[in-house]
Amino acid sequence: MDSGNNETTHEFPPYIKVYKDGRIERFLAPDPGGDHLAPAGLDSKTGVQTKDVAVFPESGVSARVFIPKIDGPDQKFPLVVHYHGGGFCLGSPFMKTFHNFLVALASEANVVIISVDYRLAPDHALPVAHEDSWAAMQWISAHSNGQGPEPWLNQYADFERVFVAGESAGANIAHYVAVQAGATGLAGPNVIGSIILHPYFGGKEPDEMINYIYPTSAGFNDPILYPEADPNLSKMAGKKLLVCVAEKDRLKDRGLGYVETLRKSGWNGSVGFFESEGEGHGFFLLNPSSDKVGPLIKAMVDFINQNSGNVVGLSIL
Repeated sequence: MDSGNNETTHEFPPYIKVYKDGRIERFLAPDPGGDHLAPAGLDSKTGVQTKDVAVFPESGVSARVFIPKIDGPDQKFPLVVHYHGGGFCLGSPFMKTFHNFLVALASEANVVIISVDYRLAPDHALPVAHEDSWAAMQWISAHSNGQGPEPWLNQYADFERVFVAGESAGANIAHYVAVQAGATGLAGPNVIGSIILHPYFGGKEPDEMINYIYPTSAGFNDPILYPEADPNLSKMAGKKLLVCVAEKDRLKDRGLGYVETLRKSGWNGSVGFFESEGEGHGFFLLNPSSDKVGPLIKAMVDFINQNSGNVVGLSIL
């Protein structure tokens, strides 16, 4: 191989490395042998079943659907629409890291989850990820009358109890989708609330990776990065929100700032705030054996099931 091909033009660990010949190397991405991928099927421990669906075959946008253990043919479960994290550059619901976390959530919260595999930057510069995710939400909404293309959503999802959720970059996308749903009056699903885990929003200083993967951004005036710049923020769908941060996460202040921004926006909803002590960004994915994962999932479960006042460490703002 020509040594020039090994020279990089951009490198943003732990996400991506871009070479002069156009190749993109993703850190923590599934290897060609598939060792980091989780096959769809039945999880024998929890009884959660998963399957993969093509959302938009022409663009390659797909999703993984998770359904909890079924006790009867007429059961309906709350629906969680999930967007994975990974700096907008990596990640997939088919990776074990995300799959295992969502299996646990589907089982413990007794919910149907659909996790969207949107197109990744920098191959597809932002806001393609947001556009894919919003289009997928509209595709999901088409099942609310029981006549959509995916039978599991038609049969098991209760579209009167819908949540949007995501972590890190996925939390940014989940917020965007919730605002779009409220601003456009999305027909079909009743979005009750959002779950925002360790969110990524723009900071006070320039972010070189974001500048690279989002060249058309309006900077501090960009509502995708800065919710306070969004004229539709007060229209965000849902009447409740759970924001989760980690004590040692460098992005913690951005989660706190997001809560404050919502309080000032005129959005007519309640905000629950949960902090995981002694942990860093995305610990529930990177260190799933942590004893702090259980309380975090419990906060999410109780939020979904409207028992948030019983959660130790949860503040209602």
